Amino acid sequence: MKAAIFGCAGTALSADERAFLRDADPLGFILFARNIESPEQARRLTEELRSCVARAEAPVLIDQEGGRVARMRPPHWRKAPSARVLGELYARNAEAGLEATQLNSRLLAADVASIGCDVDCLPVLDIGFPETHAAIGDRTYAGQPEPVAALGRAAAEGLMAEGVMPVIKHMPGHGRATVDSHESLPRVGASRETLERTDFLPFKLLSDLPWGMTAHVLYEAVDPMAAMTVSAGGVKDVVRGHIGFDGLLLSDDLSMQALGGNLGERAARALAAGCDIALHCNGRMDEMVEVAGHTGLMTRQAVRRLEDGRKYLSRHRAPRPLGETRRRLAELLPEWG
Repeated sequence: MKAAIFGCAGTALSADERAFLRDADPLGFILFARNIESPEQARRLTEELRSCVARAEAPVLIDQEGGRVARMRPPHWRKAPSARVLGELYARNAEAGLEATQLNSRLLAADVASIGCDVDCLPVLDIGFPETHAAIGDRTYAGQPEPVAALGRAAAEGLMAEGVMPVIKHMPGHGRATVDSHESLPRVGASRETLERTDFLPFKLLSDLPWGMTAHVLYEAVDPMAAMTVSAGGVKDVVRGHIGFDGLLLSDDLSMQALGGNLGERAARALAAGCDIALHCNGRMDEMVEVAGHTGLMTRQAVRRLEDGRKYLSRHRAPRPLGETRRRLAELLPEWG
């Protein structure tokens, strides 16, 4: 398996896409709103993607956070609350906030699983600061690390209970970014001591979770020359070292503009820095070919992390009737049940 995850352009695969994915043999795939029209069509697409690599267990990812970041939307799927809504409930009543977050994630998991996705890129463990760019904004649970970690844990547990893999992001913290990393590289000037006390802490508290995603953010106190995604020193020192994360590490989307250079260079740098998987999302064939050309097979360590993650997920499965889940969430958050 190649150390890559790719998107696709539309609601069904073209002959060229099928041929490319068959030859490239990526670990898995990721879906966006452009790929989803209806439950039946989306299920066919996930089946078709997996058939290209002849692996029924190939991961299919989606960003179904709730709020603004939702690839599956009404009328076919429920509208889910943003992280900020859940955080506000937690601030009023911590017990209710944690329960609602877990219940909400169970329902998110049921939705994504219904179309064949088995990985949801959630929870966002970034802290919400006054200066946080709107690209993150209400995707954050709170402005302090402890509630972010508690709510993130609840969200991850809800997903795993229904058999969907969570992804903690954006490691080691995107909240201090004042520009959108889709457009340019954010630079964070906070001291290492401050970062460890705040931004890094939710990731450290949830470092046992199996999958994580890097931030395209440059932390001057860690590596003044490179964003975390492509910083070998940063990944080793902060992600694997201080945070203690030994799970499968994905780059954030390489087609974002924060990293600079061409797509092949971005993929090669991310993998050389210590990311296990190069993630490319926009479905452009020319870019995918370039990424694939600079991406080798998954390392033995990455395969071990993948297998460890599957075992972790299996241990945490605890499905429950969804009708009961909806009813209870409606009691806690009447407009979101």
